Amino acid sequence: MVMKLRETEVILRLCIVFLLLLTACLVGLDSQTKEIAYIHKKVSFRYLIALEAELYIDVGVAAYNLVQLGLHWHNVEQKTSNPKWFSYLLDQTAAYVVFAGTTAAAQHSMLVVTGSQELQWMKWCYKFTRFCFQMGSAIILNYIAAALMVLLSFISAFNLFRLYSPKRFFRFKSSS
Repeated sequence: MVMKLRETEVILRLCIVFLLLLTACLVGLDSQTKEIAYIHKKVSFRYLIALEAELYIDVGVAAYNLVQLGLHWHNVEQKTSNPKWFSYLLDQTAAYVVFAGTTAAAQHSMLVVTGSQELQWMKWCYKFTRFCFQMGSAIILNYIAAALMVLLSFISAFNLFRLYSPKRFFRFKSSS
C-alpha cells in the first residue's frame, strides 16, 4: 500500500507541475492588441496585478513540487517525523496559496468582464475576447491544480500521521 501511495503522490505532483506550468504559460504569454479610436491598445497580464501574482505563485509552487519529485526520485527516505512535518506543512501552505491566488485572480478578472462605472473601468471582454477566454482557461486550470494539491496534502498528512501511535499522544508506533 505504501508503494502505491508513493506512486500516487508522484503522479499527482507531476500533474500539478504540468497544470501550474501550463497556467503560467497561458497567463505569461497571453496578450492581445486592438485598435481603439486610432490608438493601438495592448492588454496583458501586467495590467491585472492579481494575474501577475498568480503567475509568480504558480512558478514557485511548481518549482517546490519539482524539488519534492527530485527527493522522491533519489529515494530520500525520511526516517524521522521532522521532514514529514515540514513536507506536510509546505504542502498545506502551497495548496492554500494557490487557491488564494487563483481566487484573487478570478475576482480581479470578473472586474474585467463586468467593468465598473464607479472606477471608470471598461469591459475588456467585449474588445479583447481571446485574452479573456485564455485568462478564464488559466483560472479553471489553476482551480483544478488547487484541488489536486488538496488531495496531495491529504496524502502528506496520511504519510505523517501513520508514524504515530493511535493509543499514545504524539508517540511513535515503535516507541509504544
